[in-house]
Amino acid sequence: LTLVKNSKTVPNAFKLSQNYPNPFNPTTTIRVWLPERSYIKLNIYNILGQRVATLFKGIKNAGMHQFVWKATSFGSGVYFYRLDAGKFVQTKKMILLK
Repeated sequence: LTLVKNSKTVPNAFKLSQNYPNPFNPTTTIRVWLPERSYIKLNIYNILGQRVATLFKGIKNAGMHQFVWKATSFGSGVYFYRLDAGKFVQTKKMILLK
C-alpha cells in the first residue's frame, strides 16, 4: 500500500474524510481535500469539547493532504476532529481504543 501525501489532482470542493483506521491505536490518518490554496486549522477535541491537539494550522495549497495523529499519550475514548477552512467547517468522530 502506497500512501500519497500530497496529490497533484485538484478537487472541486472541500472535503474532510473519515479517519483511518477507526477505531485506532495509537495512530490514525486524516485526509483533507482543498479546491484552492487555503488557510486551514485541523484540531482534535475530547468528548467535553476541549481542544487537546492541533494537527495543522497554516496555509496549504489546493489538493489532497494527509495528517497523522499519534495519540500515544491520550486515553481511550471518543474524540472529534474539526477542519476549519474559510467558510467550510466540518467535524467528524473517531474512537481511540487501547
